[in-house]
Amino acid sequence: MKDYLINYQFELLATITTIVVFIILKFIITKLVRKTGRKNNIVKARSRLVNKYISIILYFLVAGLLTFVWGVNLKEVAVLFSSIFAILGIALFAQWSILSNVTAGVILFFAYPFKIGDTVKILDKDLDSDGPYLIEDIKAYHVTLRKKSGELLVYPNSLMMQKAISLLNEEKKTPKE
Repeated sequence: MKDYLINYQFELLATITTIVVFIILKFIITKLVRKTGRKNNIVKARSRLVNKYISIILYFLVAGLLTFVWGVNLKEVAVLFSSIFAILGIALFAQWSILSNVTAGVILFFAYPFKIGDTVKILDKDLDSDGPYLIEDIKAYHVTLRKKSGELLVYPNSLMMQKAISLLNEEKKTPKE
């Protein structure tokens, strides 16, 4: 055991450092997303969803770093990842809208002024009805909108970013002194 610790001292130290940095980074990002969610009055479920997406990306980064630290044969790893990416590429090309909607959902979380409960008007000439809609829910792939008449519209997140959206009931926010 002592020989193992001596022989792999650098790798073990780098692994511990990577894991500690990962834990600290995940904690900071989780706090930041929660704070952003509270500040913008966003539903907790959306904050958890965005945290899950970011965590998955961090796990992949840590796995890649640990693979590099432990000196796994890069040719074998390259074959494995190229096979995985080829399959994912074909699947995502066939379903590109899923990826764009998830990405748009994360961007909507951080950068857009509307939230659940707001009334909006979508300025889209391809949309059959153009009345105001109440935002009922914002999911990973789509936004659920309802008209006063009860008509339900499920609108993709990517289109929420591409089309002009008019916020009809924006609250007046006064700066805190």
